[in-house]
Amino acid sequence: MINRRTFSKAMGLGTGTAAASLTGLAVSPPASAAAQDVAGTSAAPTAGPGSHTSFAALKQVRAGLLNVGYAEAGPAHGPVVICLHGWPYDIHSFVDVAPLLAAEGYRVIVPHLRGHGTTRFLSARTFRNAQQSAVALDVIALMDALKIEKAVLAGFDWGARTADIIAALRPERCKALVSVGGYLVTNLAMNLEPLPPAAEHAWWYQYYFATERGRKAMTDPMKRRDLNRLVWDTVSPTWDFDDATFERTAASFENPDYADIVIHNYRWRLSLADGERRYDRFEKQLAARPVIEVPAITLDAELDPFTAPDGDASYRDRFAGAYDHRTLKGIGHNLPQEAPVAFARAVMDVDRF
Repeated sequence: MINRRTFSKAMGLGTGTAAASLTGLAVSPPASAAAQDVAGTSAAPTAGPGSHTSFAALKQVRAGLLNVGYAEAGPAHGPVVICLHGWPYDIHSFVDVAPLLAAEGYRVIVPHLRGHGTTRFLSARTFRNAQQSAVALDVIALMDALKIEKAVLAGFDWGARTADIIAALRPERCKALVSVGGYLVTNLAMNLEPLPPAAEHAWWYQYYFATERGRKAMTDPMKRRDLNRLVWDTVSPTWDFDDATFERTAASFENPDYADIVIHNYRWRLSLADGERRYDRFEKQLAARPVIEVPAITLDAELDPFTAPDGDASYRDRFAGAYDHRTLKGIGHNLPQEAPVAFARAVMDVDRF
């Protein structure tokens, strides 16, 4: 990003074809030798996007400030992968990724972030805050509630930022990292500076949400759906999704806190909305752009308008551990749902670094 940025039916996950084993699957095309299978040879993918349409019944757990709704796939005692979605998306971004990883023995946890889907605040009095450290601490609280000591964290958009923060500030909880877009920790001071015009154009909705007009659009169910659909269309220009695919995710936009969370997130990034003092010490640490030392793979989507033109050059120095960077040709912003095999492959590969 620019300057900041099958479980089979027997397992109860969705519908469609059963997933083949990921052993031997390769990123297409691979960006490095790390995209090979364990035998050192690459093979053609045998699964793709759209194989599944739903998860098994969601679970709920009290965690920190929230009652978190999440999908779970795979063996209960397998190594844990937590997949984190972005905006304007939800857990369905991983509906094809989860069964691929579950078939390889991973326990996959896919939570709705605050303000999305079935996740709810425990108290009506809690400020609907979406600053970056608050969202990251939600995931730590979820791990505590599920008694998960350490996990591979993998995400895109808001989810990548959240995973980056945990990897940087709580590395003992992060076994390894897959981050779409690279190092996405928000730097409030940097965000006060203008970007090149093309980059500003891509961020149109951020500035729209800074206005009362934009806030009203987010609170209107039809305008909200139309706006989010427009974002899907423009940031994933080659993704041939159907109306049903969008509608499955759009149900998550009906969360009663959705508008407040979205508006606060984007206004906070531009220093137009305050965070909470309880998170000040974490934000101070993040302002220093802490180095991530856990093993990491960063992924770029070639057709994502937020992908930096220089690859990982602008953030390579923020990753000090075992590392690989991969670019996926012909893929847009919602990378896990557009290229589930490549995303799952990255998770498996980084777990072996």
